This record gives sequence, structure tokens and C-alpha cells, in this order.
Amino acid sequence: MEENKKMTVRTRFAPSPTGYMHIGNLRSGLYAYLFARANGGKFLLRIEDTDQERYVEGAVELIYRTLKDIGINWDEGPDVGGDFGPYVQSERKNLYMPYAEQLIKSGHAYRCFCTKEELEQRRAEAQARGETFKYDKHCLHMSEEEIQRRLAEGQSYVIRQNVPTEGETSFTDEIFGTITVNNSELDDNVLIKADGMPTYNFANVIDDHLMNITHVMRGMEYLSSTPKYNLLYEAFGWEIPKYIHMTPIMKDAQHKLSKRNGDASYEDFINKGYLKEAIVNYVALLGWNPGDERERFTLKELEEAFSVKGMSKSPAIFDNEKLTWLNAQYIRELSEEEFTKHAMKWYEMAGISHMNTSVLFKILGQRVEYFAQIPDMVDFLVKLDEEYPVEFFTNKKSKTNSEVSKSVLEMVIPALKALDEWEETKIHDLLMNMAAENGLKNGTLLWPVRIAMAGKQVTPGGAIEIAILLGRDESLRRLEYGLKKLS
Repeated sequence: MEENKKMTVRTRFAPSPTGYMHIGNLRSGLYAYLFARANGGKFLLRIEDTDQERYVEGAVELIYRTLKDIGINWDEGPDVGGDFGPYVQSERKNLYMPYAEQLIKSGHAYRCFCTKEELEQRRAEAQARGETFKYDKHCLHMSEEEIQRRLAEGQSYVIRQNVPTEGETSFTDEIFGTITVNNSELDDNVLIKADGMPTYNFANVIDDHLMNITHVMRGMEYLSSTPKYNLLYEAFGWEIPKYIHMTPIMKDAQHKLSKRNGDASYEDFINKGYLKEAIVNYVALLGWNPGDERERFTLKELEEAFSVKGMSKSPAIFDNEKLTWLNAQYIRELSEEEFTKHAMKWYEMAGISHMNTSVLFKILGQRVEYFAQIPDMVDFLVKLDEEYPVEFFTNKKSKTNSEVSKSVLEMVIPALKALDEWEETKIHDLLMNMAAENGLKNGTLLWPVRIAMAGKQVTPGGAIEIAILLGRDESLRRLEYGLKKLS
């Protein structure tokens, strides 16, 4: 039985519905999912909404949407059910108080009637003495009569954990090994708040036990709280799960990545036109290494390759440029149909959705790093900046200057006007033959044509592609305007 239980890995992702899915949160869910899948186990989704003050409307739906979008499916959770529900903490409210009462009876917890004002005063006094405030167990030795009197009066109270003042508590982390703390350093955590709701710290322990969680994967910020969790497990006589604490994701060597500081969330990157596959691939590598040179992984490949052995003890640096580079690799491999599907929103935003999508794919498919770049890249297609300088027509490499450009445009415009069909091959053959017949290098003829049509020295696509996208009338209008500038 014991051996079988160890073999059935059960992990959980337990986000709080307090806003966007930031990158650190996404990684926590991804790693818990990958660990479960790599070990043939079960992955649970639990919504931890005990902090009602920070609850954000629509955040639960955003959690569902984000996970499903990237291909993470949970075996048990609020919307799919399971044998250990409900999977939303606020719906489990009545579960926690009996456990807290059990701890009071065994001496591992007590009622605390201290008011907010009293606690703030003691905190200020500790600060004045240069000490870190720690609850002084003021209400621990209150007589039963006194407790009953206060309860009868309807006085507000919380239930606190009674942490031993002597001895040590140790726990083993799968990455960091054995960590030991002096119990004297630990505070008497609040387990049940005055409104009857459990704190995160208490609900977490109860739920992880009741849901048979075997491996708790979470951020390193909970490393210091783990001894207090273990004291609760021991007080109940429960088996302690295995811990896997993840190092933080940093913006740089000094600063953690934080939505509060304006750092991008998963949704922000999606809204900029990054591909979800690239984001997942990159996030997976923030604190985990496959042990070889591979950088590209599908979700399925991650499920097979993921191992705790590859997890790092050092913080991961979120490199926006590296993500952008990786995203570009994914974009390069899209078919014309896939590229157009992703790009259409941006074509519409740029005002070019009516243009030839095959030509757009041809000029953008190998240049775009993320789709939000498209409107700026193609702004010249929508409106010619007629203030462009005549100096643009001069180019040493193409051996053009204003005089050469003027003669080229005088030659090209009537020929293009006479073209029976405005089609890529026909425009290409016309211009190439014209260059050959007049002893010009292709670039010498194409440079002024492109400058006149784009008004820019650097553009995605050359003169022929731009002509197709603009169409006959607009191309000729721009060419004639360019000639006028040169005259």
C-alpha cells in the first residue's frame, strides 16, 4: 500500500485569482504539470481564493483560459471534478475550522483575541527596540473561563498556531537538501482569520493532505514557511509531502520579475503576437535544463524530458531578447496559412488586410520576430510619407543618384502603364528586361523604383512585391510623385 502510494505522484497548481497570470505563476503550474506527466501521475488544479480582498473578477476564467491555451489539462479541478473536491478553497470553508479546533484541543493552536490596534502597538514597540516583531503568545495562557467569557460577548478572535519555542524543525527539499531552523525563530502563524476563513498557510496544508498531494512544487518564497507547515503535519500525525522549491525568476541580478513593477504577463506577450508554443518553451527553460544542448521543445517533449535533477539552485534571468529570438525561430517555421492566420489581426490593425497575403507572407515571414511588429513594418504601404528626402534616391551600392533615378523613373513609368496585367511575374520580367536592355544593373533600376513607391530606404520586400501590394493605380501615383520630386 505504502509503495503504491509513493508510485502515484500527485501534484497541484494552486493559483490565487488576483489578476494576470504572471510568468512566475505560469512556470509553477507548468513545472507541477510536467513533473506529474513525466512520472505518470495526476495533476490537480485548485483555486485558492481565501484572500477575498485581493480577488479580481474574471481572474478564475483567465487561469482556465491560459492553461488550456498552452495545452495544460488538469486531471482534477473545479470544472472537471474529482474524488477530492470541491477544488475551490472558499467552497471548502467549513472543512477547516474542525481541524483548527482539533489543534486547539491537542495544544498545537490557541484562540487569540488581540485587537489590530494592540498588535500594531506591540509591533511599533518592537521596532523602537530594534527588534523584529514576533507574536508573544499573549493569549496562549488565557484561562478557559476567560476564553468562554470573551466568546459569549462575541469578541472577535483568530486561531494561531502554537509553535514550540525550543528545539529545531528540519525538512528536506528535493533540490536544496535538508534545511533546519530553530523553532525560536518561527512566529505563531494565524491559521483561521477573524472572518472564519483559513489563511493560505493553513488551508494549504489541510487541502494538500486531503487531496493526497505527494509533491508540493512552489516558489522559494515559501521555503521559510515550510517548517511551520511541517509542524502542522506532525501535530495531525500526517505524512509530510515531498517539497520542490523553485528559484525566483529575475529581471536582472537584483530585481525579481514582477507584474507589480510592470513586467509582462503571459497575456501581455500573447497580445504582442508572441506564439504560445515559444512562450511555454522559453518558460520551461527558466530554471530547468534538459542536460543536453536542446533548446527547442514541444509541450509533449517537455512532458517526457522533465526531471527535478535538471532544476537549478540559482535564480533564472528572464531575457526578453532570448524569448524574442526563440519566438522568431517558431515564426520562421510557420506555413503561409498559419502565418496569415496569426498575422491577420495585425494586418487589419495596419489597414492592409485587403492586400495580397501571399506576397505579405513572402516579405514578412522571415523578418517578423513577433506579430505586433507588423504595423510599423508596413506603415509605408498604407500611406506614403511624401516628405521623404530626395537624398534617398542616392545609393552607392546600387550606383544611383538623383540624375540616374530620374532617368530610370522616366523609362519605367510609361512601360508599367502599358502593362496589360498587373501581375508579379510580368512586372518582374518587364523590369529585368528593361535593366538588361539599357545596360543597367538590376539594383540600379530597382532602387529608385522602390524608393519612389515606399519613401523609405529600408523596407520588407523589394520594388516588385511593393508594386503588387500597392496595386497599379497607387504604384503609378507614387512613381509619378517620385519623378516630380526629382524634376
